[in-house]
Amino acid sequence: MNTHYQILIIGGGTAGIMTAAQLLKKDKNLTVGLIEPAETHYYQPAWTLVGAGTYNYDKTARSMASVIPKGVQWIKDYAMGFNPDKNRVSTKKSGDFTYDYLVVASGLVMDLTMIEGLEESLGKGVVCSNYTDPNHTWEVLKKFKGGNAVFTQPTTPIKCGGAPQKIAYLAADYFRKNSIKANVVFATPGSVIFGVKPIKDTLMKVIHNYGIHFKPFYAPYKIDADKKIVYFKSIASDENQCVINEDNELGEKSTGEAIIEMPFDMLHLAPPQTAPKFVKESVLVNDAGWLDVDHKTLQHNRFRNIFGLGDVAGLPTAKTGAAIRKQTPIVVENLLRLISTGHVSNTFYNGYSSCPLVTGYGKMVLAEFDYKGNFIPDSKLKQMLVFDSSKEHWRLWMLKKFMLPYLYWNKMLKGKKV
Repeated sequence: MNTHYQILIIGGGTAGIMTAAQLLKKDKNLTVGLIEPAETHYYQPAWTLVGAGTYNYDKTARSMASVIPKGVQWIKDYAMGFNPDKNRVSTKKSGDFTYDYLVVASGLVMDLTMIEGLEESLGKGVVCSNYTDPNHTWEVLKKFKGGNAVFTQPTTPIKCGGAPQKIAYLAADYFRKNSIKANVVFATPGSVIFGVKPIKDTLMKVIHNYGIHFKPFYAPYKIDADKKIVYFKSIASDENQCVINEDNELGEKSTGEAIIEMPFDMLHLAPPQTAPKFVKESVLVNDAGWLDVDHKTLQHNRFRNIFGLGDVAGLPTAKTGAAIRKQTPIVVENLLRLISTGHVSNTFYNGYSSCPLVTGYGKMVLAEFDYKGNFIPDSKLKQMLVFDSSKEHWRLWMLKKFMLPYLYWNKMLKGKKV
């Protein structure tokens, strides 16, 4: 195995595989190494559907060996640290590797310790998460007999920020179809259901139609699985402070300053998420602990021969596969231009991200937006679907369930233009 590569990539997720594939499409003579310990690559966007019983989990998994592009040297190991001054990356078992150029696409990790009681309760009983075990979510959903079905998310950035509410909508639809009396709650630390106005307007109608209890400014910090109580801190400003009335339908209690107790019969949540430890504790991160890259070029702000993209990147946009689809060509173009001329190109990333918001079985809304929160529907997709994608439609459901997985495995991961 080589110990030096012209281009070294950390991460065998969507960002790492796409970058490697597109680089070799452009120049097959590049020497590319990829550090990734996992044996399996997952198409995680389908896990929302798995959690609702409408997609086979096994179909979301393929061997890592089958998706790593031909010509890439797979270093099956854990990255452990950086020495960017010496162009060096250390690994757990294989020693050090050096590079001319480095691409950090390590993704993020779940940190269950950031919510008290989460580590002990997640994946057991009625506490579930599509982020960690969507099959368990489906089991919990099927066994639910009524009461409070609570869906929430943490204060940290998370991959696919819309996922915690998607499963809430699917659950509400499932309960309605099966005549199960449920109080469906969506509690979020955020102030609005979605930051893009046309999408927000549609989702508020969805929430109203299902009768979902929408709880903004609710930040979960503790779970008591035995008593089936989730604890929130209200982070609302005084003028937005919610008042918990006695004998309310959900059985909420206000206990002390800005503390809310909510009983649950089912609890789904996105765990808190951070950059991996070896990234977070390196000199490569910004003040928030994410990879410190230029928002337009995706070049590191301090080390010119390092680029970063995907979930680990400190970018003010949603962490999604759709964002990676737009980020990858920028990284590839700028990296190759840097190699050939010593300068990056004038091709910039505008913050595009997309969130396919499933709103029920057979219905979806497609949120596409940029750094400024503008709604920017993809022109080719709009021509193909011929309607307003900010509204619920069955064609968008077909896109989510069938077309996107096909494009992912057969186009995106193979470096083909999508």
